[in-house]
Amino acid sequence: MTPPTRLSWKDVRDEIHKAILSGRYGPGDRLPRDADIAEEMNCARSTVQRAMQDLSDSGLVDRRRKGGTRVRAEPVTRATLDIPITRREVEQRGGRYGYQLIRRVEETAPHSVLATFELTTPQPMQRIEALHFSDGRPYILEDRWVCPETVPEIRDLDLTSQSANEWLVLNKPYSRCDMRFFAITAEPQMAELLETEVGAALLVIERTTWIETAPITTVKAITAPGYRLLTTS
Repeated sequence: MTPPTRLSWKDVRDEIHKAILSGRYGPGDRLPRDADIAEEMNCARSTVQRAMQDLSDSGLVDRRRKGGTRVRAEPVTRATLDIPITRREVEQRGGRYGYQLIRRVEETAPHSVLATFELTTPQPMQRIEALHFSDGRPYILEDRWVCPETVPEIRDLDLTSQSANEWLVLNKPYSRCDMRFFAITAEPQMAELLETEVGAALLVIERTTWIETAPITTVKAITAPGYRLLTTS
């Protein structure tokens, strides 16, 4: 009889990762002990430890000696480039954060948004436009689409006090993120909101996230003149 194949550390890592992405373990939740996971998955404890170390290095979990392992409060914000919480970004730069919800509607997504999400069938989505401030000055203008089929909670959220940016980073882990950077010239309405001149060059950061193949959100973050992007590794 051929003995059952023992899982590799990558297999264990992927299973734990899936459990986090599915919501089985949410932000701040404590994971089972390494020994219990090893018993459940029929593998060596050292295999679990190697898997957990990789998850920790990736920013998904926080391991503390005698404190166990917990899902990080922002479980998947660490990537080649971070998906920042704009409020924290402003505050970490020493600024006073402000936020304004401009418009929120549910409507059939246009073809350009469907194409970004890699969808072919029209469906209703939430469009959320908001403005973030630093020291009372416009900082980032967001034009965001959220898929209620993947994020049903979005319909009931009060987005007048907390931004969709912050709620999604904290509550909706993703398995895939596409990012694009490009420049545009400010149109009149955009220039008015960002308090800049019509025709000014503006950096746009476009991010789209999925959980497996299900779309979560796509956003164009239009930055005010002088915005600087920093990434560290």
